[in-house]
Order: sequence, then structure tokens, then C-alpha cells
Amino acid sequence: MQIIQILWDRREFFLTCLMEHIRISLTAVVCAGVLGILAGIFISRHRKLAGVVLGVINVIYTIPSISLLGFLIPFTGIGNKTAIIALTVYGLLPIVRNTYTGLTNVDPSILEVAEGLGADKRQLMFGVKFPLALPVIISGFRNMVVMIIAMSGIASFIGAGGLGSAIYRGITTYNMTLTAAGSLLIALLALFSDWALSKAEKAVNRRYGIG
Repeated sequence: MQIIQILWDRREFFLTCLMEHIRISLTAVVCAGVLGILAGIFISRHRKLAGVVLGVINVIYTIPSISLLGFLIPFTGIGNKTAIIALTVYGLLPIVRNTYTGLTNVDPSILEVAEGLGADKRQLMFGVKFPLALPVIISGFRNMVVMIIAMSGIASFIGAGGLGSAIYRGITTYNMTLTAAGSLLIALLALFSDWALSKAEKAVNRRYGIG
């Protein structure tokens, strides 16, 4: 009841934080999505580099988020820009990995048929391989979105906005209800995003007769 009460009493503050959280997360999701898919396509075409690229991303992924934020501050300062860069970097792994996996696991016989019909490399990639790999790519995208939304809460510790501001303010003022309210909204936003993307994933799976 206390959480509901504080959400209502300070609804303007929470609404502002929610909109800022969505903006930061969405920007990072778009950046990570574009870069991740392009990187996945690249290493699917140059498989000798796949191990190196995925290995580097894995190593970055093991760095604690607060450490990465601290490392970026001297170069990009504090605020939303640094948070978006860090979130983009963390969001790369699932989308790069799933894009690469999806593209490299397309049935070779389908590719042979397409080549026999005269498809060039570009047509094979975007007309055959990418659509067939889409269910796997969406699965990685779904994981990435949920992860970025959840991790965006840490951004407040370097002066960025979002629902992390409510959590940080609650911690510094010993207001556990405020902290819990901010955490609850982040969890609900992540769950809603996961639900919405699961619908999109199922629609794609039905389109290609998967599952």
C-alpha cells in the first residue's frame, strides 16, 4: 500500500523518470540493435573473425557495469550520453551472437536452391538467410531489451536520468518505499517489453512454421 501511495502522491516525478528511462533505454536498444545485427552479418560472412569478435564482446560483457561507467566518464563525461554508450556495449552480446547463430544455421540445401535460381550474395543474405534467421535474431533482441531496461537503473549513479533516480534518491535518503517504487516500475517496464516482444517472436515463428 505504501508503494501505491507514493506512486500516486509523486506521480509527476515518477512519470518524468519513466519517460526518461524509456528514452535512454530505447536509444541504447536502437544503437545496440543496429550495430549488433551489422556485426553479426559481418562475422557470418567472415567466419574466421567470429571467434575473435565474440570473444572481445564476451570479455567486455564480464566487466562490472559500474566499472565500465567509471571508465567512460573521463572520455564522455557524466549523464545520459555515457549511460547510453555503456548500455549499448552491454547490449551487443546477445544480438551479435544470435544474429551470427541464426545466419550460419540456415539449411544449406535452401541456399543451394536459391543459388540455382540465380540469387546473388546480396539476395541470398537479405532475401533468404536473414528472413529465415529472424526468429533467432528476435530472441536475442528480446533478451537485449530486457537487459538494457533493467541495467538502465544504474545510470543514475553517474548523473543520468530514468527510474534509477528514484532508486538512488531513496537510498541516499533512507526512503526504502521510494527505492522499492522505482525498482517496481523498472521491473514492470521490463516485463511488459518482454511480453510485447514475445508476441512478435511468436508471430515470426508462426510465419516460418517454427514451434
